[in-house]
Amino acid sequence: MSYKDYMVRATAGNAQIRAFAATTKELAEYGRKAHGLSPIAAAALGRLMTGTVMMGQMMDDGSDMITVKMDGDGPMKGVLATADNKGNVKGYVNNPYVIMEPNASGHLNVGGAIGEGSLTVIRDMGLKEPYVGQVPLYSGEVAEDLTYYFTKSEQTPSSVGLGVLVERENLSVIAAGGFIVQLMPFADEQTITHLEFNLGKFSSVTDILKAGKSPEDMLKIVLDGFDIEFTDTVDLNFYCNCDRDRVSRALMLVGKKEIDDMINEGKPVELCCQFCNKKYSFSIAELEEIKKKAK
Repeated sequence: MSYKDYMVRATAGNAQIRAFAATTKELAEYGRKAHGLSPIAAAALGRLMTGTVMMGQMMDDGSDMITVKMDGDGPMKGVLATADNKGNVKGYVNNPYVIMEPNASGHLNVGGAIGEGSLTVIRDMGLKEPYVGQVPLYSGEVAEDLTYYFTKSEQTPSSVGLGVLVERENLSVIAAGGFIVQLMPFADEQTITHLEFNLGKFSSVTDILKAGKSPEDMLKIVLDGFDIEFTDTVDLNFYCNCDRDRVSRALMLVGKKEIDDMINEGKPVELCCQFCNKKYSFSIAELEEIKKKAK
C-alpha cells in the first residue's frame, strides 16, 4: 500500500456528477511536524488542507490561488489553508497546541476546538479584486462546513467527506484524505436520489483509508451504480513559496520606525514563516539596508 499523496478527478452519471478524491497522509503529517501540532490541531489542518487542495482543482488557471479559512471563538481560534490548481497546498493553525476532551462519539472534537464563527473562501484569479465568499460555520468539523459553503454560497449541491486519523501513542498521522462530490445543474431526480442513497450508507473516510482503499476506491463506493470516468490524477505536495527575499520585502512594509526599533535592540532579528515554520535571521547591517528601502 503506497502512501504517496495524490488526487483523482472523475465524472459520473453521464456527467451529471463531478467528483474529487484524495489521499493526504503525507501532507497532514508534514503539517503536524512542521507546526508541532496537537492531535486535534493536526486533524483540523489535515482536513482543511485536503478540502482546499481539492477545491484548487476546480480552478482553471495555473496562477489561480484559493484560500480557505475558518475563524472561531473556540480555543483553536482558527485554521487556514491555501492551494493552487497544481496540487500544492500549505496551511497553519492559530493555536497549534490546543487539547480538548473527545466529543460525545469519542472522536477528536475539532468542532468544539474551532467553535462558532465563519468560513471564508478567497479565490484569487488574477483580477483586480479576489472573489470572496463567506458563510457561518455549520459545525466546525470542516467537511460539513465546506458542504454548507458550496450549497449556500455557490449554489452547488455537494457532499464533502474528510478524515484524518492520528496514532494515539506517537501522535503521527497514519491516514488522511477525503472526497468532494457535486451535482451538476442538469442532474435528474433519479441521479440525485441514488447519490443520496449511496452517501447515506457511506461509513467514513478514515474507515475507508484504514482498510487500505485508494482515492479511486473511495469514489467507486460513493458512486456505486454509476458509470465513472476518471479524468485526471494529480500528485499533491505541501509546498511553501517563502524565501529570504519575500521575507525581507515583508519587513520593508512594516515601516521605518518599526525597523528602527529592531535595530535599536542591538541583536539580529529572527522571523518565522507562519506556513512552514522556516526561520530567517537578519543581522543589524541587513536591517539597516532594509530600512533604506522601506517607506
